[in-house]
Amino acid sequence: MSAHVLIPTTSNLPAPRPAPDRSGTPTPGRPNRERGSSPHEGERLRPLSRGQVEDRRQELGDLYAEVSGGGPWAWNEARADFLRHLASDARRPGFSLLIAETTVLTGCAYGFPLIGAGPWRADFGGHVREGLLRRVAPGRLFVVSAIVVPPRVRRENQDRAWNLARRLQRRLLADDGAALGVTLVEARNDGIAETLRSWGWRSAGDGTLTAVPPGSCRVLVLTAGT
Repeated sequence: MSAHVLIPTTSNLPAPRPAPDRSGTPTPGRPNRERGSSPHEGERLRPLSRGQVEDRRQELGDLYAEVSGGGPWAWNEARADFLRHLASDARRPGFSLLIAETTVLTGCAYGFPLIGAGPWRADFGGHVREGLLRRVAPGRLFVVSAIVVPPRVRRENQDRAWNLARRLQRRLLADDGAALGVTLVEARNDGIAETLRSWGWRSAGDGTLTAVPPGSCRVLVLTAGT
């Protein structure tokens, strides 16, 4: 078992459906406002309780499927996969889920602290160097399982503090009081690894994406406040 960052990419899901040009991409005669104040900063972030997560489970699944794109079969498969992971992680101690919304749901992210000595920690420890587990205080290592955001957030202004993915991941760690975020990415998912790096994630132990054997996982970490 491993953690999964559920970010739709061209490497594992169909390309997103075309959307109206609301992303701030420059066009002739139109300044690029994205490099100044964010036109998307009106998106509010707030946590959901476990009961609220259950109440909005179907809506969260719809969000993931919608940003994934593709036809009906791919839509249903993506939605079912997301909901399976969500149901599993929601049972973990300290589970936390944030949503982003305007008048509609626009994104979400969730995870849980790595605490205790349960089976998940034992599995996780098989991928992570002991030095990483020792360098943070118990309970201050937070596993980020999912970041679900629209395609524009993955493609544009990834280095800006107001990028929605950065806001979500930063708030998750802050709310938990975590010192370090961590996730496992399957070795074949280069697109997911590169997307995470654009949001400030780094390979554990160094600043590069090192080669890993097929079937194994990359370990990526995120410093709180990034």
